[in-house]
Amino acid sequence: MAGIIDGKSISLQIKDECKDKVSKLKEKGIEVTLAVIQVGEDPASSVYVNNKKKACEYIGANSLSYQLKEDSTQEELLKLIDDLNNDEKVDGILVQLPLPMHFDEDEVIRRINPDKDVDGFHPINVGRLSIGEKGFVSCTPAGIIELLKRSNVEIEGKECVVIGRSNIVGKPMAMLMLRENATVTVCHSRTKDLHEVAKRADILIVAIGKPRFIDDTYVKDGAVVIDVGIHRPDPDSKKLCGDVDFDKVEPKASLITPVPGGVGPMTIAMLMNNLVNSKF
Repeated sequence: MAGIIDGKSISLQIKDECKDKVSKLKEKGIEVTLAVIQVGEDPASSVYVNNKKKACEYIGANSLSYQLKEDSTQEELLKLIDDLNNDEKVDGILVQLPLPMHFDEDEVIRRINPDKDVDGFHPINVGRLSIGEKGFVSCTPAGIIELLKRSNVEIEGKECVVIGRSNIVGKPMAMLMLRENATVTVCHSRTKDLHEVAKRADILIVAIGKPRFIDDTYVKDGAVVIDVGIHRPDPDSKKLCGDVDFDKVEPKASLITPVPGGVGPMTIAMLMNNLVNSKF
């Protein structure tokens, strides 16, 4: 039976650490402020934005909320980003994705000042990560590193397999594991004999976007398994699942993240961590 990595508990630890830092900044008269922009009224996006506001409130940071109409123009959004870039009181800027179809997301991301890009999506921050410079790191991969470290998983020298090569998770995850001195293999849809490659992993990180795709035949005995996926396989059910078939994999793993309650809570915790660290 695998040990369960409790993302809820670890995310709370991180938010409490952020809360302590914000309190110390306030003692010096320094405020921390996040600006969140939402375009349209997508229900899922509204939930995420609300959760970010609650997290700011919990750690004692200020949050500014900007709601643009669905039919707003690219120019209106870019003008708002420019205004926030130039506002010295704003430390972090976040545009809730996805945007409506008529927006150019790449241009929007590039418009945010890299030093206020708390999502870690700007190409300059991605470049900083790739060459080991200080900068904001995409929140989900950064959260996974914290899950591993705070669960006493030794990363250095271990074989890590990342399944998925997205710009938001897979690629930065691989670079972060390299930074921690793991030996890293990145797999994707064109990888030959995925079973054999995955079974080499001491640490298996799955961000493939397919419900319960990874079963026990992909997992080495005693591996640490991190499941990034989140799906609702049955539209009529409230039960969620990940990219990993938890019931089949859990008996083989030494540690595993559940869905929900594993990687998910870490994303907002690391967003708060990025926001607070913008002051240091």
